[in-house]
Amino acid sequence: MSFEPRLLPLSTSHPGGRSAVTCEYRCGNACAHPAPNTSGNEYFGDVVSEVVSRRGALKASAVMAAAAGGFAALSGTAAAAPSHGAPGRGQGKPGRPERPVPGTEFDAVEPNIDDAVVIPRGYDQNVVIGWGDPVLPGAPKFDFENQTAAAQEQQFGYNNDFVGLIPQDPLGHRNLLVVNHEYTTETHMFPVDQYDPANPTEEQVRIAWAAHGLSVVQAYRDPAQGGLRVQPSRRNRRITINTEFELRGPAAGSKYLKTSADSTGRKVFGTQNNCAGSVTPWGTVLSGEENFNQYFANAGTVTDPVERERLDRYGLRGGESRRKWERYDKRWDVAKEPNEVNRFGWVVEIDPHDPNSTPVKHTALGRFKHEGAAVKITKDNRVAVYSGDDERFDYIYKFVSNGRYKRGTSAHARRHNMGLLDDGTLYVAKFTGDSPADEFDGSGSLPADGEFDGVGEWIKLASGDKSFVDGFTAEEVYVFTRLAADRAGATKMDRPEDIEPNPVNGRIYAALTNNSDRGKAGKAGADEANPRVGNRNGHVLEWEEQGGDGAATRFSWRLLLVCGDPETADTYFGGFDKSKVSPISCPDNVAFDRHGNLWISTDGNALGSNDGLFSVPVEGPERGYVKQFLTVPYAAEASGPVVTDNLVLVAVQHPGEDAPNSGAPTSHWPDGGRSIPRPAIVSVWKKGRFGRPGEIGSR
Repeated sequence: MSFEPRLLPLSTSHPGGRSAVTCEYRCGNACAHPAPNTSGNEYFGDVVSEVVSRRGALKASAVMAAAAGGFAALSGTAAAAPSHGAPGRGQGKPGRPERPVPGTEFDAVEPNIDDAVVIPRGYDQNVVIGWGDPVLPGAPKFDFENQTAAAQEQQFGYNNDFVGLIPQDPLGHRNLLVVNHEYTTETHMFPVDQYDPANPTEEQVRIAWAAHGLSVVQAYRDPAQGGLRVQPSRRNRRITINTEFELRGPAAGSKYLKTSADSTGRKVFGTQNNCAGSVTPWGTVLSGEENFNQYFANAGTVTDPVERERLDRYGLRGGESRRKWERYDKRWDVAKEPNEVNRFGWVVEIDPHDPNSTPVKHTALGRFKHEGAAVKITKDNRVAVYSGDDERFDYIYKFVSNGRYKRGTSAHARRHNMGLLDDGTLYVAKFTGDSPADEFDGSGSLPADGEFDGVGEWIKLASGDKSFVDGFTAEEVYVFTRLAADRAGATKMDRPEDIEPNPVNGRIYAALTNNSDRGKAGKAGADEANPRVGNRNGHVLEWEEQGGDGAATRFSWRLLLVCGDPETADTYFGGFDKSKVSPISCPDNVAFDRHGNLWISTDGNALGSNDGLFSVPVEGPERGYVKQFLTVPYAAEASGPVVTDNLVLVAVQHPGEDAPNSGAPTSHWPDGGRSIPRPAIVSVWKKGRFGRPGEIGSR
């Protein structure tokens, strides 16, 4: 199959394949501005040169052994096999190994630009819930032409991202579905003749406030039907910009968190730009506040040099905001409420079992552009939480609790375990490669030892009221974490996004989505952990904590994937034959099935196809065998994957967002006809499999 990319109504010269509209409304067009990290801490390449000169051409096996025994049990990690007529973009179909890995035995979906969710043969799908659908009892039917804030507060929010599925019975018939609503695109949310971007009405702003946050809904799976459907429930809930949150942990009450509306520094209204997340072992949901900076106005008026440095490091600049919220609430105006911005950029936790519970912002996990947060239980029964800072040249973090985890999902266990995230140690990662720096010219070529690998350490930043960073108090470490990590000498990475522990092999996997600035003048160049300049397609990082323990302070690492077109020399698929894999670009969210296979959803495919969801075995001879399970509609992003034995959930975010406004839609998904596109959640299942033993990937 081959396809011709359609002509786009707006420029798509942004990193990856994102449209200009997505870049503007999702992250404030961050990549069009200088990367906020201008620190002089060591570049990764400098570290490699220093280490290699000190110990010579030490090979990967010795480095791994020194770290932890590392990846000694892995197979299939030799240099990538030569391509034999590998399919180009949109051409041919990935091959199939002789013994397909359990859970990945579907026929790969080919690249396409269809305005539909395209799934493998033998599968079925349904739309579970979409923007404007009822969540709370009495919610009115969605009316695009006549929206109100009161209605949106009761309806499913906009631009769904993370999806969490929490079973309520052993068979998975009843579930709690928890969904993030990352951001709003007002030019697509309102009729073109009703919305003026330069002069939004107060009601339109309040609708946008209500469209942010999270939704909790009861979702039922009927054995006769297969897919999920939403039901009325007392647990159904909307969390918005106006929902009260509790600030907890060591920075709660800090002078940097107090405002005229909250003299305690312990209460804040709302959460926004909630990107990825996770379901905790105790049954709550962690959600990351990401591109919060773009919502605040008039940062450019601040002249105090200390405050200016802090605002710059978090990407706050300029005058009016894109959405003009500051016109209707002064807390969005940095000149009037300088500390309000410090109350965003946290990991939030909600208890979906209790609709009356107060959500929490955990200050002990640090403040930055959290893509998400995910938990691993340590060997001594503490809690390790991993999180990436989704910005060019920013860092990977870990928090380890002081207290011990209490098993179970009872109300008592949930309260106890939520408290664990308020007391512990915050770390940032430093990576060291095992190959000479001159082997990395930015082309993505493998080093002489056949793989990108090395060791790393977790650098302490703060614990409780003690800072480990010179010149920073503990509360400054938590509130201005990026600056503290700069001082500590963390490794600059290519936009760390979702990070998740594998429940089967215990290793940790991180999506690094892209970095168009890698190798530019004055910027960090290629290195072993980020081996390409102008990195448009991203890569996937895998590491193992020393002794397999989440509390360890050292680890061994390697790149599982260097993404892109398998026909090109700058890609790597864990050593697997590149002629058999699906093209993959811009990894964003990661998840695992019960076999430990990695599943990756993408954001901003730079290869000319729609984004999608991919499976990747991480063990054995099929390690690195990337295979596309589905594609999402035109100009949409695939987010929030959930993969169970007999059900896959994916969030379809911003379908048709390359259009300039709602008056010229380029997608009509999911309603078809001439309808406006709506972000929505889709469930996919193997026909005839629900209610019987089987797996989503079985043929």
